[in-house]
Amino acid sequence: MMREVEPIQLQEQGAEATTLPETIAALERVSRNYWWSWNPDGHSVFRDLDQEVFDDCEHNPRRLLKEVPQYSLMRMATDPVYVERVRDLAARFDAYMSSGQETWAARHARALTHERPVAYFCAEFGVHHSLPLYSGGLGILAGDHLKSASDLGLPLVAVGLLYHHGYFRQHLRRDGWQEEAYQQINVGDLPMELVRDKDGEPVRIDLFVRGRDVQVQAWRAEVGRVPLYLLDTNVEGNDEIDRLITGHLYGGDRETRCVQEMVLGIGGVRLLRRLEIEPHVFHLNEGHSAFLTLELTRELTESGVEFGEAAARVRSRCAFTTHTPVAAGHDEFVAPLIEKCFGQGYWDALGLTRDEFLNLGRVKEDDEEELFGLTPLALRMCRSSNGVSRKHGEVSRELWNKMWPERHVEEVPISHVTNGVHAPTWVSPLLRSLFEERIGSGWTEVLHDADAWSRAVDSISDEELWKVRRLQRKRLVAFVRERLFQARLQQHEPRSWAEAALGMFDPDALTIGFARRVAAYKRWGLILTDSERLRRMLLDPARPVQLVFAGKAHPQDQGAKLILQQIAQWELDPEIMQRAVFLQDYDQEVARQLVQSVDVWMNVPRRPLEASGTSGEKVAMNGGLNLSVLDGWWLEGYDGQNGWAVGEEGLSETIEEMDRRDAESLYRVLEHEVVETFYDRDGQGIPRRWVGMTRHAIRTLAPAFNSDRMVRDYTRQIYLGE
Repeated sequence: MMREVEPIQLQEQGAEATTLPETIAALERVSRNYWWSWNPDGHSVFRDLDQEVFDDCEHNPRRLLKEVPQYSLMRMATDPVYVERVRDLAARFDAYMSSGQETWAARHARALTHERPVAYFCAEFGVHHSLPLYSGGLGILAGDHLKSASDLGLPLVAVGLLYHHGYFRQHLRRDGWQEEAYQQINVGDLPMELVRDKDGEPVRIDLFVRGRDVQVQAWRAEVGRVPLYLLDTNVEGNDEIDRLITGHLYGGDRETRCVQEMVLGIGGVRLLRRLEIEPHVFHLNEGHSAFLTLELTRELTESGVEFGEAAARVRSRCAFTTHTPVAAGHDEFVAPLIEKCFGQGYWDALGLTRDEFLNLGRVKEDDEEELFGLTPLALRMCRSSNGVSRKHGEVSRELWNKMWPERHVEEVPISHVTNGVHAPTWVSPLLRSLFEERIGSGWTEVLHDADAWSRAVDSISDEELWKVRRLQRKRLVAFVRERLFQARLQQHEPRSWAEAALGMFDPDALTIGFARRVAAYKRWGLILTDSERLRRMLLDPARPVQLVFAGKAHPQDQGAKLILQQIAQWELDPEIMQRAVFLQDYDQEVARQLVQSVDVWMNVPRRPLEASGTSGEKVAMNGGLNLSVLDGWWLEGYDGQNGWAVGEEGLSETIEEMDRRDAESLYRVLEHEVVETFYDRDGQGIPRRWVGMTRHAIRTLAPAFNSDRMVRDYTRQIYLGE
C-alpha cells in the first residue's frame, strides 16, 4: 500500500492563499487537478473569471485564483449562471474521481491494481502548457498517455523530473536568429504537493552521484486519477552544482544529462520504494530512464541473488519504448563519464567488474571504443521493446539487429504500438460541441467503435462541418494577428507597425500549418526550394494560400538555427508577410490553436526518419487534412481519400535526389490537388469534395490514432503481455 502523503500548503512556497466566495469555492479543489484542462467547460470556467488575468497567468488556474481581482471574484460568485457552471464542473469532477470500479481497466485489466500499478517513467511530460516540463513530441505524448490512462481507469503512476527552469522560451532577433531565455518556475503557483511521510516530513531520497551524496525530494501533481511524481534535487544542503541537476530540461553538458538520468531512473525506483508502491511493470518511455533497470537489479544482488538471475527477474518486469529511428539520436556516454557518475561502488554492489558493467550499455562486449548507450541497456534489460509506428518498428529492428546478430532482421524482438493523441484535449470546443450534439456526451466512448463512429460522423451535414471549419480558421487568423500585435509591442516596435499586424492574413484563404521541432531531417526548407513558384501560390488573388510556421531549434544546434533564420528572413518580404508568418515560442497553446484550425497540415521529413508524429493525428481529429510523406503514422493512416501523400513510399539513391523529387511532388500536389479542391465551390459556396475528404479523415483516422486505443494496446500487448 502507498503511504498517505500530506499536502504542502502553498504559503510555504511564498504563495498567498485566496479565500474564494462560498458559491464558487469548489474551484479551489478542481484547480488542483489537471482534469479541468481536458474536460467540457473546464478551461472556460476559469477563463471567465477574468480573461485578461487568465491570459497573463498563461492559463494557470492556481495563479489565477491568487491574482484575480476581488471584484471579478464577487461579480462571478453572484452570477447564478456562472455559479451553476462551477457546481456542474465540480460535480462531474467528483463523479469522475469516484468511478474507479466502472472503468475499462476495471473490466479488462484486473491484474493491474493500485497496489500493483504500471510505473511510467519519462524525462518530460506535456500535461499542460502552464507546467513547462516538456520540449516537444515525447512530452506531449507522455501527457496524453497519462490522460488516457486516467480516463480508462488504468492504475498507473508516472515518474519524471521537476525542471526548475523548464524548457527555454524562444525569441527571434530582427535578423531571424533564435535567442533563448529561461524562467524560474514558482512551485507555489502550480497544482502540486511536496511528498511527505506520515509524520509530515518531506520524503527524501539519497543518491550517490559523482562521488557525493545527493538528496532528492519529490512533488506530486494530479492528472485525473493518475499521480505524477516529479523528482527534484534543488534541496538545501546539496552541493550547488547538484541543486542544478534538475535545473533545465535538456540543458547543460553530457555530464548533466547523465546525472539527470541517474536521478530519474535510480531516484525514481527509490521513491516508489519509499512510497511502498510495488509496480506490476515498469514502462521506460524512451531510454532516458534505463538506469532504473540497474537499480532494480542492485536491490536483488544486495539481497544475495546472483547477477544473472537478478537481471532475468528485472527483465520480466520492464518494458521499453524507443522513439528514435537513428542511432545518433540515442543517449550515449563515454566510459570515464559513467565511471565518474556512478563510482566503483555501484558495479561492486551488482557483483560486476568495471568492464562487465560497461558491457551492459554496449552492443559489442569489451569494445573499449564503444560508448555506453542507454538504448542497448534498455533493450538488454527489458522483456519487451517497441517502436511507435509500424514503420518505426521495422526501422528499429534493422537498426538494432546488431544486438541479435544471429537472428534475421524480422526476428529481432522489437514490436510496435502506434502513437495516438488524447481526443478530449485536442478536439476544438466547437467541434466537440457538434460531436456531443450528434453523438452525445459519451462521444469518446463511441470513438472506440469504428463502425458506430463512422455512422455518427456521416450524420453531420456538409453545411455544419464547413461552418465549423470556417469558424476555426477565422479564430486562428484572429489568434495570429493578436499574437503578432503583442509581440511587436513587446519588442518596442512603432505603434503603426504593431497595428499593421491586425490586418494580416485572410480568414477565408487556404491555411497550411507547419509546426515542429527545427531539425535538418524535418526539411523546413523544402517548401522554399522554388521560392518563385511558392510566391505565385501565396499571392494568387483568386486562390491565395497562407502558411503558419512554428517551432524551436535546440539551443546547441547551430545548423537548426540557421534553418530557422532562413524561414524568418524569407517571410519578412513585404508581400510574403501578408501570407506567411512564424509564430515564436511554440508551446502547447500555440499547438492547440494550429491543429484545431488549419486546413492542411504539412509534414515533410526525410524517410524513414519520422518515428511516428502525432501533430497530424490531432489535425485529422479536427477535420484538417494531412499533406505528408509516407512515413511514421501517416503510412498507416493514409488511404488515398483522407489527405495527400508527398513523394513515394520507397527511398531514393541519394538524399539530394530524395529532396528534389519530394519538393517537386509537394509543389505539384499543392497546386493541382490541394488548392483546386479547396477552391472548388458549389452555388452555396461550399467545397463539397473538400468537406467530403474532411469527413472521411475524421471517420477513418480518429478511431485508429487516439491515445485511448494506444493505451489499450499497451495494456494488452505490453503491460499484461497478452
